[in-house]
Amino acid sequence: MSLTTSAPRPSIDLTGRDLAVDLVRVCCVLVVVTAHLLMVGVGFGADGALEISKPLTDQPWFAAVSVFGQVMPLFFALGGFAAITGWRSLRARGGDGTDFLHARLIRLVRPTLPVFVFFTVALWGARGLGAPEDVIAGVAAGVGTPLWFLAAFLLCQWAAPVMIRQHERAPWHTLVGLAGAATAVDLFRLGTGVAMVGLINLAFVWLFAQQLGFLYADGVFFRMRRRWLLALAAAAASLIVAGVAGGVYSPDMLANQYPAVFAIGLLAIVQLCGLALVHPALTALMRTRPARALTFVVGSRLMTVYLWHLTCIIAITGVCLSVPGWHPAPGSVDWWASRPLVLVAAFALVLLLSLAVARFERGPRPLTATERRAPAWRVQLATLLAFVPPFVILIHGLDPTLALFGLSLYSSALILIRPDRVATGRAPSLTR
Repeated sequence: MSLTTSAPRPSIDLTGRDLAVDLVRVCCVLVVVTAHLLMVGVGFGADGALEISKPLTDQPWFAAVSVFGQVMPLFFALGGFAAITGWRSLRARGGDGTDFLHARLIRLVRPTLPVFVFFTVALWGARGLGAPEDVIAGVAAGVGTPLWFLAAFLLCQWAAPVMIRQHERAPWHTLVGLAGAATAVDLFRLGTGVAMVGLINLAFVWLFAQQLGFLYADGVFFRMRRRWLLALAAAAASLIVAGVAGGVYSPDMLANQYPAVFAIGLLAIVQLCGLALVHPALTALMRTRPARALTFVVGSRLMTVYLWHLTCIIAITGVCLSVPGWHPAPGSVDWWASRPLVLVAAFALVLLLSLAVARFERGPRPLTATERRAPAWRVQLATLLAFVPPFVILIHGLDPTLALFGLSLYSSALILIRPDRVATGRAPSLTR
């Protein structure tokens, strides 16, 4: 029996905005923020020097709960849903792939530029003031961790128009091809011991998750019987377990992200099946004012929360360290008990910061009569410039030099995609 033919289920209109998706995207980012808060422990050693530890990952039960904490597969799948719905709307209004990529660049690059400005000033300033290099390196590596996302997501957005066309021509062949390529990379990395080969899966794994989002947008998961959704999720989970047992995947699902292995793609299947099962409940929840308020407040500044949350956590931690009695030893009972308060303080600081920087998340404005969009070659070059810094940071970690490098390339990318002035005539304007 086909997995996509079933008895009638409650119809779900996916032609409009899926409010459950908005809520889940917000929840994904909140899970990431909470996980990072619990992962970073800063305290004083026996000699009085600062020490950075990872209290959460040191717990014996961490690998088991990492299955629930690894939400990036679902986030990328829902990014695919947003990409294909946005692309189809844009195409219906006469837009093309360059229009699509231009709009995505503005939404990703512009909010990130202030982050590189801050990192450049803060890290070089700390070095100039004589801060210990090991402290600078530890803090920089910590606050720079979220930037890997930009490399993977930019790559997916750059490829989206082509991958959407592939999806519309041969959805299952495309999905199987990506899965096979990702698995081949995993096996080659395992067989040769060359870890750097795994970086190729930055494309295959996350594009696979994005393709699943295209299927979600087409309603495939909602046309499946409940028992088939459960069976598909169980099959994908079984493959993860087999991969862990065979040493192909780590039991720590967060470790499977660096570099990405196909366990991430399998987890995306499990998560989308789960989302389809709870979708009616989430839709009902989004009819309540508290859920809508949370989704609006966080969702309207999602990039700001994601990009700045670790910086705010470090800032709150610094304040606690400076006040006697406010810095329990990381991993202690008092430290765990203090996490909810620190989480609230970090969110308050992020929301306060968003008053100044969330405006950078606004989408592109319509072109005026004397403007025309940047040509395709400049948009493509800007995409490459925006991809390089987070990709290098993914490999080496953030440091003062890479912060300045990122600032330079992101500034250049924004200059490249600025509209051109035209002397006469009316330029076509798309509302993106």
